[in-house]
Amino acid sequence: MVNVFRKSDIMSSLILGEIVAVFLIFISKNLERDVPIFDIFIRSKWLIFLILPALAIIGVYGTFRLGKRRPVLFQFGKFITIGLSNSAIDFGILNLLIFLTGVERGYLYSLFKAVSFIVAVSNSYLWNRFWTFESHETSETGKQFLQFLTISGVGFGINVIVASFIVNVISPMGEISPRLWANIGAFIAVVISVFWNFLGYKFIVFKK
Repeated sequence: MVNVFRKSDIMSSLILGEIVAVFLIFISKNLERDVPIFDIFIRSKWLIFLILPALAIIGVYGTFRLGKRRPVLFQFGKFITIGLSNSAIDFGILNLLIFLTGVERGYLYSLFKAVSFIVAVSNSYLWNRFWTFESHETSETGKQFLQFLTISGVGFGINVIVASFIVNVISPMGEISPRLWANIGAFIAVVISVFWNFLGYKFIVFKK
């Protein structure tokens, strides 16, 4: 595995940081009444679009330095950066749908979670294939994509089932609002599924 920090790594980190910033605005708009800090994001949009891309570049470069001896750390750093953009897309679309419909639980919530996850995982495939794992093979693209869908399908099941269980079966704790609880359920689902996805993509889908 070649461990080199290229201009393309800077550009990719920059773009992913901007993606996070865009969808963070959607999340903030829906949650500003429940989490006061999100109101700051709404009022400081221009700053968010500067800070997050810079942090993405710093983070990826940091894992590159750490990965001098263990290249997998650099690879994992890129994966996590993509994962943050996926989470932003996932949460952003979920919150946009909740904001537009007012639906925070039930079957429609599960449908919203499924839609947001599918969009996020499509983003994940392109970035992980060409940036994280640098898989440029074209002869087995169909097989590779099928494997990706299989791994992602299991991740999808983990993600939606965990989020739906937390939101629809477990009642919000303390004074947490249903809107915020919906996001907590989605966050826990992401944490549980992220390691499954990395291992599956690295050792099955994009193995060399």
